[in-house]
Formats: sequence, structure tokens, C-alpha cells
Amino acid sequence: MTSAEAATEADGRLTPEARRAVTAAFLGWTMDAFDYFVVVLVYADVAKEFGVSLTQMAFLTTVTLIMRPVGAGIFGLWADRVGRKKVLMVDVGFYSVVGFACAFAPNYSTLLVLRLLYGIGMGGEWGLGASLAMEKVPPRRRGLVSGVLQQGYSCGYLLAAAAYLAITNWTSWGWRGLFALSIVPALLSLFVRARVKESEVWEETRATAAENKTTFGQIIRSPLVLRRFGYLVLLMTAFNWMSHGTQDVYPTYLKDGLHFAHNTALYIAMLYNVGAIIGGTVMGAASERFGRRAVVVICALLGLPILPLFAASSSLGLVCLGSFLMQLAVQGAWGVIPAHLTELSPAEIRGFYPGVTYQLGNCLAAFNLPIQEHLAKTHSYTFALCATMIPVFLAVAGLAAVGKEARGQALARSGTPQPDSPKAAAHPRGRHVPLAH
Repeated sequence: MTSAEAATEADGRLTPEARRAVTAAFLGWTMDAFDYFVVVLVYADVAKEFGVSLTQMAFLTTVTLIMRPVGAGIFGLWADRVGRKKVLMVDVGFYSVVGFACAFAPNYSTLLVLRLLYGIGMGGEWGLGASLAMEKVPPRRRGLVSGVLQQGYSCGYLLAAAAYLAITNWTSWGWRGLFALSIVPALLSLFVRARVKESEVWEETRATAAENKTTFGQIIRSPLVLRRFGYLVLLMTAFNWMSHGTQDVYPTYLKDGLHFAHNTALYIAMLYNVGAIIGGTVMGAASERFGRRAVVVICALLGLPILPLFAASSSLGLVCLGSFLMQLAVQGAWGVIPAHLTELSPAEIRGFYPGVTYQLGNCLAAFNLPIQEHLAKTHSYTFALCATMIPVFLAVAGLAAVGKEARGQALARSGTPQPDSPKAAAHPRGRHVPLAH
């Protein structure tokens, strides 16, 4: 354990420096989600202006998700070499400019290229922000901070819905005005990041790795690292399908499937994102007591009995209740992920490893929206939601149940990870699962 970790272990409160790091990561993730869900909310409007089909417009979200692993790899490797802070600031600046440029796209092809570039920037932010935040907070607070941090995603969706309501009802800016707003939260995030110091855990890990001449190739070729990498990609594929499968097509379902008024659909979206924020925060904190995997399994299995209420209700009251409960469960499971992936990552490549596994899962789940749109067209939205989500909930629960966790793991260790020992794996707190010695 490093001197920094020892100090924070003794005092469970977040230091001002830790709070700034968490705030910076939260704002960055909020900005990412805001821009992503702007596309989800406006793709019917953009399709009408550019004269393209909804299936083509849905591909905008697909190409963004496909490019995320590229950004996670590029920015992650760079951050493991030169530090978290500098690379995060470059990344935020990059995707802010690209998101802003979307407001001026003259045609569909240009917008497609811009969304591709945005995917690269979006891919880099989550892993680096999560690593920086988790490396600065006390181990006993990682669960709570993880839940709060991940809800930047839901806050971004909530802000996108609120901004869409404001711009479409009170201005004549249209969808382009929404993209222009993408630059505002990023400027705030850059300001906060300018006040955040570099991760002490990264500095100590980097110094030890340099002394031992540990290379990226040595670490990534470790059998345990490779096995865990493959497992986490599968887990994140199921997680991302769970999230996007219950969110991306849902606004269209509310409008075209249930024929709710446009504003009504947005108010419902805002309501279920409140549920997401509550679920992620509460369940992230609960994972510190009950374990990361246990919380994920419980939340995923809770999604199954909620699904009929979520996908088959027609009255406004039941739709509100079903969508609220669904996102409470789905994002409750997600509240664990920043801490879980960070703790399972080798110290020397923590900028690269969590982000790439997360975003490869996103990439593999990228075809969710086109598939759901196709099933809705050939059958119904209720069928599309149920047919895709039942196996996904079971997959998330099953993968989480058979995996490992490293709750409370010291983050600054160096060297190639060794196989998990039975004793460590069975420890009720999961504190001693060896990641690197």
C-alpha cells in the first residue's frame, strides 16, 4: 500500500483533492452521455432534415460505439506513460470540439464522420476518469464514489432531455442548438481538471515499473491478465446491452409505439433517469458491504420481473413506474462498475485496461439499437424489448456470479499478476485477490 493509500485508509473522508478528481471525472462522463443521448433524442429530426432513414440514423450511435475501444486504447496507453491528468484534458478538449462541430454538419456523411471521431474521444474519457478518481479516494469509499461517478451517465441523459425540451419549446435552434451546447459542460470539466493533481498511485506505480523494467507486453501477455481481459469484455458486452437495450429505443417506443406526445415522452425519460441516479448511487454504496458481484446479480435478476411492466404497459402511470424501476435496477448494477473494473486492473496499465474492456463491450453491443428497431418493425416494440432483454439480464447475472472481485484491493502494486488463490477468492471481503506482486 502506498503512502497516499495509507493516509486515506486511516481517514475515510474524501480529501479536497479527491473531491476535485471525482467531480472532474463525473463532469466528463456527464458530458459524454449528454452528447450521446442528444443523438438518441434527435435522430428522427436529423433523419427528416437530411432525407435518410431511421435505420441509417441509428447507425450514428453504432459507429460512435464502435470507435470507443480505439479511443480507450490510444488515450489509455498514453495515460499509462505520461499520467492521467494531461491526457484527460486533451481528450475532453478533443471530443468537445468534435461534438460542437456536429452542430454545423451540412449533410449526413459529414455528421457520420464527426460521430466517428467523437466515438474516439468518448472512448478515452471513462477509463481515465474512473482510474484517476478511484486512485484518489479511500478504499472504503470506492463503492459509494463508484455509484456517484457512474451516474454522470444518467445525469447526462437527464440534461439532454431537459435541454431538448427547452430548445424545442422555447427557441428555433432545433437539433443543431443541442449539439452546440455540448461545449459548455466540457469547459467546466477542463476548469476542474486544471485544479486536480496527478494521481500519486500512478506516480508510484510508474516509478516501480521503471525500476523493474516492467513493460506493457510483459503484463498483457500474463495468462491471468489475458483471461481476465476476455472475461471483462464479455461482462461489459452484457452490461452495455443491458443499458442501451433499455434506453436507446425507449424514447421512440414511447412516441411511435405508445403514441405519447413528444413532451410526455421526454418527461418520462427525465423521470426514469432520476430512478437511475438513485439506483446507481445506492447500489454502488451497498456493494462496499455486500460485494460487487452480489449487487450486480441482484440488480440483474430484479430486471426480469420488472420487464413486463416496463415493456408491455400502455397507461401513463404504469409506464412511468415500469421505466423508473427498470432504470433503478439497471443503473444500480452499473453503479458498481467503475470500482469493480479499476480494482481488477493491473496497476501499470490501469489507464488502458478498464477503459478498453469497457469500450470493447460497448462495441460488441453497438448493434443493439438497429436490431431492436428491426424487431419492432417486424413484430412490435414490446417484443423487441423482451426478446433482447431477457437473455441479457440472465447473461449479466451469470457472468457476474462466476467472476472474481477485488473489493478494497490496494491499487498501487507492480509486476505481473499471479493466479488467484482459492483462499483469496473465497475471502468475504475480496480484499486479497492478488492482481500484481
